[in-house]
Amino acid sequence: MHNSGSNIPFGSWPSPLSAQQLTTLSLRLAEPRLENGNLYWLETRPHQKGRNALVKMSAQGQIEDILPEDCSVRTRANEYGGAPWIIHNGVIYAVLDHDQRVYRFANGQLTALTAEGPYRYADFSVDEERQRLICVREDYQPKEPRCEIIALPLDASGDCQVLVKGDDFYSNPRLSPDGKYLSWLAWNHPDMPWDATTCYLAALDEKGLPHTAEKIAGGAGESVFQPQWSPDGDLFFVSDRSGWWNLYRYHQKAIEALCPMAAEFATPQWVYGMSTFGFLNTGELICTYTRDGLWFLARLSIANRQLTTLNTGLNDISAVTAGDNTAAFIGASATGAPALFSWRAATEQLQQCYPANNEKPLADKYISQAQSISFPTTAGAEAHAFYYPPCNPDITLPEGALPPLLVMCHGGPTGATSAAFNPKIQYWTTRGFAVVDVNYRGSTGYGRPYRDALKQQWGIADVEDVVNAAEFLVQQQKADREKIAIRGSSAGGYTVLAALTFTKYFKAGASLYGIGNLETLTTDTHKFESRYLDSLVGNWPAEQLRYRERSPLFHTEKLQCPVIFLQGLQDKIVPPDQAEQMLAAMAQHKIPRAYVTFADEGHGFRQSDNIVRAMETEWYFYGKVFDLPLPDDIHTITIEDLTEVTP
Repeated sequence: MHNSGSNIPFGSWPSPLSAQQLTTLSLRLAEPRLENGNLYWLETRPHQKGRNALVKMSAQGQIEDILPEDCSVRTRANEYGGAPWIIHNGVIYAVLDHDQRVYRFANGQLTALTAEGPYRYADFSVDEERQRLICVREDYQPKEPRCEIIALPLDASGDCQVLVKGDDFYSNPRLSPDGKYLSWLAWNHPDMPWDATTCYLAALDEKGLPHTAEKIAGGAGESVFQPQWSPDGDLFFVSDRSGWWNLYRYHQKAIEALCPMAAEFATPQWVYGMSTFGFLNTGELICTYTRDGLWFLARLSIANRQLTTLNTGLNDISAVTAGDNTAAFIGASATGAPALFSWRAATEQLQQCYPANNEKPLADKYISQAQSISFPTTAGAEAHAFYYPPCNPDITLPEGALPPLLVMCHGGPTGATSAAFNPKIQYWTTRGFAVVDVNYRGSTGYGRPYRDALKQQWGIADVEDVVNAAEFLVQQQKADREKIAIRGSSAGGYTVLAALTFTKYFKAGASLYGIGNLETLTTDTHKFESRYLDSLVGNWPAEQLRYRERSPLFHTEKLQCPVIFLQGLQDKIVPPDQAEQMLAAMAQHKIPRAYVTFADEGHGFRQSDNIVRAMETEWYFYGKVFDLPLPDDIHTITIEDLTEVTP
């Protein structure tokens, strides 16, 4: 480790955190399930080419993979996937990535429940009485995939049975405990599930078919999330009818608010199977909520509606599941990477199950902890962010110098960043960068009005907010005004390109599978997001001029600073031509640019070697643009036309 005083510039510090280590620290855990004292989950493994392994931890703490090594559990439904598996009485039902078919795994044997075909499946419930599996299916035979709720025989003895059809999208098909009722969510173009969803309930006839569906909640201007049956047969759900996503119960044909408060008990439904609460027993549930960007765990007494927040030391909590007075979830703290936790109602004991407690991702002294900031932005509004100062105690701060600043734009854009430990942020702060991770207007966690503030304003309000976040820190002497870069992926990549094109504030940018042409995004993306921009930008094609006005591709003459593009060539959500069109237009104006492609990656980078190359080439890019001395052993790239505009 270098320790030679103050002669090491910010942004060049030797770090204890290598890009290779990120591939192990960037452990993706998902879909925890509890059954018979055992804990199951999905684990994405970069060293196995991004495979999603199904893992079991027994009640005795023994850990094992359930499926063979060539099995990756992943659904491509809605492209983003989610809820690709379920366990019932020890039998596993799962979608395997290689052919997108549903399989049953029992007694060490895999049996296909669906035939080969243009279908994708997700979000399962087991109907034990009728011996069938209820799920959402996408049929890719029409030009636009058709979404339905179907039933599959558990023994693969017959064809599927269509239960519900007619709406553009479905999720959360759930059977009542007595098997007599089916509930589900539905929504239609142009709404996204965080804009408007409808919760339905229908009795099942003697053939198991629903009839006379009744609308329980939702509709225009109301987002319903995670309808779930309690053990004694009431339907619970989260709704933002008050302006905040709060918990409700449908009981004796009436809707009751359980604990109204200015907090969010849900998060945008980007994938199937998202869960923020579960039932410990008939009288209590456990839940998570967010306030001011931080997540909390709480238990709720249903009878007296008393919410008790639990002291966990975590600030990011998701994927809550519960039963038999035990809960499991994914949690992270300011200094601890995401891990699986269990919580027992009897003892109120919180236990980190996996990885083990002694596996520290990074020594505390090197960790830059998030500082929550709120700052003024345009039109008298306020926006929010997390600021991370440079942190490496082995380095003496360069005297009189200020650090370069990385402004981070989360995806979505209806999403949010959290204050939990993020090794990719620490990669930068241990090298001497300051980072500001912005929850610009439109982000989740601050109520529906804040989320709706981006409607018709994408490419304007978010850009104003990232600029004002950076300027807020510059004014506080926490960043070098001449070394401010902006980076983001997917929708965050659009904010990057728009900020670089329509403002002169930033000196460099990194677009990871970002959007340069809003017009193309409306015509060349998947069904789930094909009408998303109606609310964010305007109706297509009536507002075509507005799309062109806000598309960086058509205004590259305004773009002056260097940009690096990182792109998976198998990306179906933001196809490679988005980056390639931008690069071609920038070449005409001789704007410095670099293009890093990954032949076998889609929307996001899942494989070890690719994660390393992506991080190191981005650091190399900033090093060249900001004239920083960097190690010789990292991945390098060619930056076209850099010398023509950089002194």
